[in-house]
Amino acid sequence: MLKPFLFVPVLALLGAPAFLQEPQAAPAAPPAAQTQNLAGVPAEYVGKVNPVKPTAESQARAKKIYGWDCAMCHGDNGDGKGDVATEQKLTIPDYRDPAALKSLSDGEIFYIIQHGKGQMPSEGDRAKPDEIWNLVIYLRRMSNPAASASAQPPA
Repeated sequence: MLKPFLFVPVLALLGAPAFLQEPQAAPAAPPAAQTQNLAGVPAEYVGKVNPVKPTAESQARAKKIYGWDCAMCHGDNGDGKGDVATEQKLTIPDYRDPAALKSLSDGEIFYIIQHGKGQMPSEGDRAKPDEIWNLVIYLRRMSNPAASASAQPPA
């Protein structure tokens, strides 16, 4: 006769912890700065405008950096047929074609140069941010030689 009376309190004690727990919230979405676009670039770089104004000296330095670090894959003139690309049979965009970088903002190109992408190693700490921004300008000018010539101050 006492068994039914003991069963109800025992059942209540066993189920109590489930009722006393707070409901768990769904995991929060990552902050906007941590989300990435399809190219793997964080949102803070998407649409970012190049803050650097080019000079003849800064573009000459960008051309040297490109020659040292980029031309081996991307080609001396940006055609994507550098020695390493040819040897490894890599398909690299031709930066002489205006469509090659059209879908990327300056900030996205900056991020890719600084952090690398796929088989492309990062520039990392080897180049200062202003040097990378000047590389972005240099790459954009590969597809528009007239802009490059008009940006040079007269002799």
